[in-house]
Amino acid sequence: MQIPRQKKMEMLRSLLLSRRFEEELTELCKIEHKIPGMMILCTGQEAVGAGVCAALQPEDVIITNHRSHSHLLAKGADPKTLMAEIFGKRTGCNKGKSGTLHMAVPEVNALCTTTVVGGGPPIAVGVAFSQQYRAEKQVTVCFIGDGAANEGSVHEALNLASVWALPVIFVCENNLYAGAQRYEEHTNVPNIADRAAGYAIPGVVVDGNDALAVYESAVEARVRAAAGSGPTLIEYKTYRWRGHGEADLQIYQPKEEIAAWQAMCPIPKLRGEMLAQGLISKDELGELETRIDTIVQDAIRFAEESPYPEPPEALEDLFA
Repeated sequence: MQIPRQKKMEMLRSLLLSRRFEEELTELCKIEHKIPGMMILCTGQEAVGAGVCAALQPEDVIITNHRSHSHLLAKGADPKTLMAEIFGKRTGCNKGKSGTLHMAVPEVNALCTTTVVGGGPPIAVGVAFSQQYRAEKQVTVCFIGDGAANEGSVHEALNLASVWALPVIFVCENNLYAGAQRYEEHTNVPNIADRAAGYAIPGVVVDGNDALAVYESAVEARVRAAAGSGPTLIEYKTYRWRGHGEADLQIYQPKEEIAAWQAMCPIPKLRGEMLAQGLISKDELGELETRIDTIVQDAIRFAEESPYPEPPEALEDLFA
């Protein structure tokens, strides 16, 4: 597949933005009472969000999970309102009511972030059913982890999506750990994607640290879904450099394993290829990195200067 330079630039920008955004969050979490709640980062596995979202149309929907920052930024969420939400501020994308773990950004069709393990796929199937019912050409992407792949809700969703040939793509980010439990301790098949055969849908295994390979597989799955041929289960092999959350000391992750995966970082891979192919110069790259740093610093400043919501605002935006 010939990937246009513009798409490669989009993915590189997304990778750099997600990494810089979370590097700052890592430092902010070290300051007591700075950010409320648990902080769960995707450092090291940003190529999945960058590649998948680059393959989507603006009208396409994503349903994601607790490790969502790169997905939301790649889909086009405003870093300022995202950061403000993480800080719990009124100017956040959910008015400070969700924090980092439950964000939704409807304006970019990121409809749901759920911390319920396996909670996303049934929602994604419902969204995809509505798209099919209304004869729309949009698709829905659902991001899950390898731990969620063992939940009954995921298998029910895969089965129903297959039976009804729904326009949904199930994206499994296999980062080798479900919480503190290693993949081999909770799953007995070599690949999560092998399970797709049980639902008569394609199951694809892809290098999740290769943004271009991620993009190509997502494009193929989207074409299939939009054409009415049904869902695909894509498993992206990747790795999270940090613990399950920032309070996790990672005593179960061998240091040499972390170092080995850090050596396979998706950012130098894409950046190096683009430099070698003359698709970006060192000066252009420096300018891009400077712009991204400014974007992230502006987002932090915006969040810090924004007010917290007033207590009565907790009663707004309720269904009942």
